[in-house]
Amino acid sequence: MSVTRRADATWSGPLATGAGEVSAASSGSFSDLPVSWAARTEAPGGKTSPEELLAAAHATCFSMALSGALGRAGTPPDRLEVSAEVTFDKLEAGWTVVGSALTVRGWVPGITADAFRAAAESSRDGCPISRALTGNVALSVEATLLG
Repeated sequence: MSVTRRADATWSGPLATGAGEVSAASSGSFSDLPVSWAARTEAPGGKTSPEELLAAAHATCFSMALSGALGRAGTPPDRLEVSAEVTFDKLEAGWTVVGSALTVRGWVPGITADAFRAAAESSRDGCPISRALTGNVALSVEATLLG
């Protein structure tokens, strides 16, 4: 069974001075989010970027994968707080997403800090967004068990 999701984007004008919008066509959960080149390479200025959307996707995917792994191990989480920092850098070959650093804080009854870190490492490598990035983007995870 495959699932397809769609987002739509529009762009007007030259890259450096133009602007665009992106919408979640499948879910309708967001629409007409403004994007610009400056929002990608300088300050966001209230606009989003593909890299911020990738960070949102990676943080969400990882949190689901880790929750599933912890549940299968008999230690379902009470709460996971995950952030992803996606790095966009100008390389010799051009602008490139070079890294996605995940940070997770977990409240997971009945697990040790070592087991939590191991589950986080495994989930980093196993979540579908991580698998899409593997081989192209440096992936890391920092996991802290709080309870």
